[in-house]
Formats: sequence, C-alpha cells, structure tokens
Amino acid sequence: MGLKARLRDDLTAAIKSKDELTKSTLRMALTAITAGEVAGDTARELDEDEVRKVLTREAKKRAESAEAFDAAGRTELAAKERAEAEVLAHYLPSQLTDAEVDALAERAVAQVAAETGSAPGPRQMGQVMKVATAEAAGRAEGSRVAAAVKARLIG
Repeated sequence: MGLKARLRDDLTAAIKSKDELTKSTLRMALTAITAGEVAGDTARELDEDEVRKVLTREAKKRAESAEAFDAAGRTELAAKERAEAEVLAHYLPSQLTDAEVDALAERAVAQVAAETGSAPGPRQMGQVMKVATAEAAGRAEGSRVAAAVKARLIG
C-alpha cells in the first residue's frame, strides 16, 4: 500500500474513532499533497519520495512553529504543533543518529576523494553534499548533514 493510501485509510480510522488531532493533521497532510499534485502546468500523481518530502516539509513547519510559540510564551499552541509533528513522524522514515550522520559524511568524503583522485577540501563541499544528501534521503535534516560534512572537510 502506498503512503498516500495509508494516510487516507488512517484518516478514515481517525474520523471513525473521533480522534480530532490525528484527523486534522492527516487532513492537512493530504491537502498539502494534493496542492503539490496540482502545482505546475499539469496535474500529476506524486510518487512515494515526493509524498515523503511533502510530509517532511510539513513536519519541519510544525517544529519551527512550536519553537516560535515557545519563544512567544504560547505553550499550549507549541504543544499542539509538537503533537501534530508526532503524528506526521509515524509516516516518515526514522531519523539517523549523530553517529550515523558522521559515518555518512565520512563515506561521502571518501567517495568524492575516489572520484577526484585527491582529498576534497572546503571548495568541494557542494560535491560532497550532493553525495551525502542523496544517501541521507530524508532521514536526516540537511543542516545536520552539512555540519558533519563541513567538520570532515575542515578538520
């Protein structure tokens, strides 16, 4: 079963069980997916990776909103945003640990070194990031990957 179909089935279950948080969160996610499908010149069906990217973007929005609400002293709204992010997290791949991100960065540096024939430096950060980001495939935030790669290239 595809991710979008799973979201729809879980939405139906949430409606039947009267789970308001899950219902509203899944409706928001499906709306974002639909908006992605109709964006552009022609409507098209998003593939699994694109649906996962939409869900990742929505989860990141919730995390950023929760931080903003905390900074403004609105703890009840921050808690709601965090709860929505947790619902979305069930549909996303598990995040890599710091050690796994470091290992991923090390492999990316080694691969670029093998391709170019010399150890990459800070100027080759883009090349290394391209390899590292492809391997991370949404399982680690880009800023974490970039920090690990930068540490390898400079240190």
